[in-house]
Amino acid sequence: MSLLVEHAGAEGPSIGRLVEFPSRVTIIDEGEPARSIYRIVSGNVMMSKLLPDGRRQIFEVLGPGSIFGITPNGRHDSVAESLTEVRLTAFEKNSAERSSSFNSLVIDVLKVQICALHEHAVLLGRKSAVERVASYILELIETRAPTSPPQDCSVSVKVLMTRSEIADYLGLTLETVSRAFSQLKRDGILDYDRHDGMMRIKIRRLRPLTGTY
Repeated sequence: MSLLVEHAGAEGPSIGRLVEFPSRVTIIDEGEPARSIYRIVSGNVMMSKLLPDGRRQIFEVLGPGSIFGITPNGRHDSVAESLTEVRLTAFEKNSAERSSSFNSLVIDVLKVQICALHEHAVLLGRKSAVERVASYILELIETRAPTSPPQDCSVSVKVLMTRSEIADYLGLTLETVSRAFSQLKRDGILDYDRHDGMMRIKIRRLRPLTGTY
């Protein structure tokens, strides 16, 4: 599929190409030439970095409207993988960076993403294991629910990441993440049959465990 999408700018249009990826594939790899900037139309993308010994830190899970692939030099500094089927608008890097309106769009979108990274830094630096897992689950609810759910209700969401990926996102071991989920399930805050299936959550009881509310 190849569909051109035009984004008008003061210096002329920035032409983007609509591209699609199946779930669980690498969209950009760390160290490869940076030729495009991507905006998510639909689906979810996971951003990560690898250490030389193979350890991984997942630092962003992005949804529709988010932008990735921006780099200050000619090479990507992180890995982008599709968590679900995704549709992206791919903008040619050099052309897009010359468009003032495109740059304005990037600034507006990155303000939101930077604030989310600030929250994630607090989670990694100060929260306990249960607080980190509770915060991740609440993030799932807030980013995937069409409207903000009432605090006294229960909601169901699908967990997109594996337990191993959640561990890499929260800076925990796989065993610690599994214990935290099991504790929340025993306490009646979560209910699920499979790790990769739908999870029902009691929001009122979950929120105080995030360390934020």
